[in-house]
Amino acid sequence: MALIELVGVSHRYGSREVLREVDLSIGKGEVFALIGPTGAGKTTLLRIIDLLEVPSTGEIHFDGKRVPESGKQRLEIRRRISFVHQKPQVFNLSVYDNVACGLRWRGEEKDRIAEKVDHILKIVGLEGYSDRNARTLSGGEVQRVALARSLVLEPEVLLLDEPTANLDPVSSAKIEQVISYVAEQRKTTMIMATHDMSQGRQLADRIGVLLDGKLVQIGNANDIFYSPQNEEVANLVGVENILEGLITTNTDGIVTVKVGPDRIGIQAVSNHPVGKEVYACIRPEDITLAPIFHLSSARNSFQGKVTRVTTLGPLSRVEVDCGFRLVALVTKISAEELNLQEGKEVCATFKATAVHIMERKTS
Repeated sequence: MALIELVGVSHRYGSREVLREVDLSIGKGEVFALIGPTGAGKTTLLRIIDLLEVPSTGEIHFDGKRVPESGKQRLEIRRRISFVHQKPQVFNLSVYDNVACGLRWRGEEKDRIAEKVDHILKIVGLEGYSDRNARTLSGGEVQRVALARSLVLEPEVLLLDEPTANLDPVSSAKIEQVISYVAEQRKTTMIMATHDMSQGRQLADRIGVLLDGKLVQIGNANDIFYSPQNEEVANLVGVENILEGLITTNTDGIVTVKVGPDRIGIQAVSNHPVGKEVYACIRPEDITLAPIFHLSSARNSFQGKVTRVTTLGPLSRVEVDCGFRLVALVTKISAEELNLQEGKEVCATFKATAVHIMERKTS
């Protein structure tokens, strides 16, 4: 049975519709990531799940029971949920007192508070910080204090709003380690809003894509990143090759899609019929670049010229003109070994199974 269920939830701020007919079911112990651009409605959805706001329309169910719009039952449910905000506030007190405050408000005994706070500070990697003033800490440390303050209450549900936004890679990794530990050891149900695609991919059991207030796709990481349901989702999750095409053959599930001004054929796995207008989507990391004399067993192999190379840390983003534009993502070392630069002739290859076919809606 679902622990949290949203049915037809919509929300407005004045005349602005922020959420539209959201249906969502979260199981006990599940880690669920909400991804979407800034302004998509992720924070509003978390606030509604945390019962900080009442949706304009729709219902919320918690542990099988409908949540009322007010009253004692609503307050009791809120006590089972903790929310770590994107920019958490800490009191001008010690780290220990910041983490202990919720337990004190709930009337826990002093010895029990000390035991719980010491334990949770170890989990978040802040042992030895008890006497430090929380306002003197770095951004990553403050985020871990906020996480400890929520976790020490042993919530059934933990809500995280952009938990690593604006943090350096080392601090982000520490936060992600804590999230993974809590998911595995405590089986805490977590709902995390993030614009960090790799974070959602790494930490979540399922991912929901929120665009313009509407939950447009839900699935596991493979569903979302390799089988997006429409062009908007594909763009969001980094499918840089979204090629307009027409299916011209279909033989036992292997189709040919004609793309580009020269109507070059790409082979893919699909059940769409001949004559269907589609998008052929290929993730850039699924494209291999090699010298033009390279032989490959891949069904798709095209000669082309490099038009642009951009270094992205340990990776290189390479644009190739094959009669249609392809973007490949290769390691920087590979780019150097192949001497990839503007004007270089290369062979771009990818498997038929690497091509995701989406129906193209025409006006």
